[in-house]
Amino acid sequence: MGRETKETEENRKTRHKMAVVGPHVSIITLNVNGLNSPIKRHRVAGWIKEQDPTICCLQETHLSPKDKHRLRVKGWRTILQANNEQKKAGVAILISDKVDFKAKQIKKDKEGQYIMIKGTLQQEDITLINIYAPNTGAPKFVKQLLIELKEDINNNTIIVGDLNTPLTPMDRTSRQKINKGNNRIK
Repeated sequence: MGRETKETEENRKTRHKMAVVGPHVSIITLNVNGLNSPIKRHRVAGWIKEQDPTICCLQETHLSPKDKHRLRVKGWRTILQANNEQKKAGVAILISDKVDFKAKQIKKDKEGQYIMIKGTLQQEDITLINIYAPNTGAPKFVKQLLIELKEDINNNTIIVGDLNTPLTPMDRTSRQKINKGNNRIK
């Protein structure tokens, strides 16, 4: 009888922990197009709090490596970033304090185009790659990056970001004029 009570107590604790954390992981991603404005940082922080994700991935932060403090959001103490010195590009990953996350390995480039973190989230292995592909040559950049990181990619890998890749030929051309009379592209 004592053993059953102990197992029931452990099950109750596990269920309570799952109710607090949830049995799933939610990830949001956003191209912020620069976070040097205090007003914009405040709006982005509010959006993150409102969405309340497990993980938040940002692209195009335009911050320098010394600007980590500008990414602070209450409830997301774990901040990993890749930036370049010229305040161009830049990616960041914020991880909620509500989950147990331990980073084991971090890879990033000096241009701020990607960051990869390998670690454990709630005792499960996870690899997360946040990419901001350049506006020109994006497909080639993404392909080359994934080739370089292929040893790190497995079934527990999640790739997010702004890949700057058109989905259709219509998305590819930005200087098209639309004839309003018949909605045809000229």
